[in-house]
Amino acid sequence: MLRLAQPPARRFWPGLIWGMLSATAAVSLLAVSGWLIVSASIVDSLVPLSIAVVGVRFFAVSRAVTRYLERLSGHDAALRQLASTRSDMVRRLTPLSPAGLGSTDRGQVLTALVDDVENLQNLPLRVVQPLGVAALVALGAVGFIAFVSPPAAFALAACLLIAAAAAIGLGWIFGSRAEAMVSARRADLSAALVDYFGSLDVLLAYGAEEQARARITAADAALRRVVDRASLAQAVAAGVVSAVAGVASVWALAAAAPGLTDGSIDGPWLAVAVLVPMVVFEIFGSVPIAAASWRSVRASAERIVDVLPERMPDELRSDAGDDIEMPGTPALHLRDVRAQWPGGVPALRGIDLDLEPGERVLVAGPSGAGKSSLAAALVGFLRVEGEYLIGDRKAADLSGPALRRVVGLCEQNPQLFDEDIRQNLLFAKDTATDAELMQMLDRVGLGAWVRERGGLDARVGDRGALVSGGQAQRLSLARALLRGFPVLVLDEPTAGVDLEASDALLRDLLQAAGEQSVLLISHLAPPAGTVDRTVRIEAGRTL
Repeated sequence: MLRLAQPPARRFWPGLIWGMLSATAAVSLLAVSGWLIVSASIVDSLVPLSIAVVGVRFFAVSRAVTRYLERLSGHDAALRQLASTRSDMVRRLTPLSPAGLGSTDRGQVLTALVDDVENLQNLPLRVVQPLGVAALVALGAVGFIAFVSPPAAFALAACLLIAAAAAIGLGWIFGSRAEAMVSARRADLSAALVDYFGSLDVLLAYGAEEQARARITAADAALRRVVDRASLAQAVAAGVVSAVAGVASVWALAAAAPGLTDGSIDGPWLAVAVLVPMVVFEIFGSVPIAAASWRSVRASAERIVDVLPERMPDELRSDAGDDIEMPGTPALHLRDVRAQWPGGVPALRGIDLDLEPGERVLVAGPSGAGKSSLAAALVGFLRVEGEYLIGDRKAADLSGPALRRVVGLCEQNPQLFDEDIRQNLLFAKDTATDAELMQMLDRVGLGAWVRERGGLDARVGDRGALVSGGQAQRLSLARALLRGFPVLVLDEPTAGVDLEASDALLRDLLQAAGEQSVLLISHLAPPAGTVDRTVRIEAGRTL
C-alpha cells in the first residue's frame, strides 16, 4: 500500500529537484547576504560587491519561483497518485461487495476510503520529499562549510546528526502510540456519526438517541486526546531541533573564530560559517514533521490493509476474465449450480434454470430459500460451481464488469445517493439528456411524480430517505433501463411496499422492461399474465 502511495519517479523527481533548488537558493541567499553585509562594512567602495548584490536579488527571486514550482509539481504528483490509489482500492473492494463485506463496519470502510487514503498523500509530500531535500541540503551545506572552515563544518555535521536523532527518537518515544491511534480514533468517530445519522429515526423511536450522542461525544473526546498527545510530541521534537540549531551557530562561531587570528578565515566568511547553520536548520525543521507523518501514514496504510483482505475468500468470484461485449440478449442456462456466502453454509445446493431472450420468469420460494443468493450468483458476487452459461460462453470466463454489463441487478434495497434525481440516473449513463431521463421516468411510471416535485432537480435524500419504497424501486429500474442491461434481475422489488400497491408496481416494472429478459425474484405472486412461467426454490434447490 505504501508503494502504491508513492508517485512514480518520473512524476516525483521534478518536485524533489525544485525543492532542492529552492532550499539551495535559501541557503545561498543567507550566505551571500551575510558575506555582503560584513564585506560592505569593511570596504570603501561597493563596486567590487556588485556581483554579490546581484546574487542576493537572484537567490531571493529564484527561491520564491522554485518554491512555487516545488509545490506545484509535488502536489500534482501526489494528487494524481492519490486518485489512482483510491480507484485501485475501489476496484479491489468491488469483488468483495456485498458478499465479502457483510461483517465490515461501514464507518471503518468510509474512513479507509476517505481519510486514510487521503492521508497517504503525505508520504511523498511530508515524508519522502522533505527528508530527501533536507538530507541533500545538509550534505551540501556541510561540504560547503568544510571549504570555509573545517571545524565549523564538523560542528554543523555533529549538530545535524544530534537533531535528526532527537527528532526521530523523541517523537517516537512521546508520540508514536498517539500518532498511530489518531486514524483509529478518527474511524471510531466516523463510525459513530454514520450510525447516528443513518439510524436516527430508529434511535428516536426506541429512545436510544441520547446514548448514541454520548457515543459520539466519547469518540470525539478520545480523538482530541490522542491528537493533543501527538501534537505535544511534535512540539517537543521541534523545540529540541530549534535548540540544537542555536547550539550549531554558537559552536560554529567558537570553532571558526580562532581562524581570524591565524588568517585562515576572514570576517565575511566567518559570518557565512555562522549564518549558514541557521538556514540549514530552518530546512531541517521538517524532519520532526516528516517522522510524525511517517508514523501516521503507516498507521493509515495498515488500516487500509485491514479493510482489504490479503486474499479473496474462496466463496467469492474474482473480477478477472475476458472483458468482451456480448451482442444482443443472450439466454441464461444454469445446471446444478451451487454457491455459498463467505463463512456460511451453502446457499445454493443445485439450481437448474433457463432464461430465454425476452422471457419473464418468476423465482418464488420461502424466506431463506436462496432467492437472493441466486441473484448474487447471477451477477458475479458469488463464485458458482456447476454450469452457468451466458449464451454459449461460460460465465466464469467473463470478467466481472463484462458479466455485469449483460446481467443487471435491481436490489431489494436500491442504493440511492444523496443527490438530485438527475444525478442518480446519470450514474448509469452520464451522456443522457434531460429529455431521455424524463422519457425513462415516464416509462417506469414516475414522470408525473417527478414533475410535481419540481423536475429532475428534486433530491431523494440520504439513501433515498425522501422517497417511498416503491418510488425507490422505480428509480432503480429507470437507472437499469437507462444502462441497457440485456438481462434484468429484480430482487424482491415489492419489499417495503404495501400489498395494495405491489400488484401495480410489479405490472409497471415488468411492462417497462420491454424486450429485455427479466428474472423476477419475489415471495408475492405477480398479476396474472405478467410472467411466462414460475420456478420454485426451496432449501437452495429448484423443484
